[in-house]
Amino acid sequence: MARPGILLKSAALLDQMKAHLATDAGKDLTKKIGLVYQLNIAPKKKIGVDEVIYVVDLREGKVTQGAFEGKPDATFSFKDDDFLAIASGKMNPQIAFIRGAMKIKGSLSAAQKFTPDIFPKPSKL
Repeated sequence: MARPGILLKSAALLDQMKAHLATDAGKDLTKKIGLVYQLNIAPKKKIGVDEVIYVVDLREGKVTQGAFEGKPDATFSFKDDDFLAIASGKMNPQIAFIRGAMKIKGSLSAAQKFTPDIFPKPSKL
């Protein structure tokens, strides 16, 4: 569990995602995907240490901080920098998984729908 006060570089992207899901494009995404993802993001060197947890709920169209109540379709664990690289399209998710930069629990078919395309294009990160 994360210590209070940990700031993630990816928090800005997740805030943009919140706003994006309220737009028509975001609503289309929610209809198209309809899955719930939990993101366990480690701020520093090691997955599993001081993770900050976010839920990207593409059933309800919202992003929240804290663990999902119930069972998410897929849970991802990664370091903050690696999450940003994957979400921005700079790192291929399959390569990240093979290299151990990203861990997945849950449905692999659901995980495969979690691509950089679902994120808004960053304005300034």
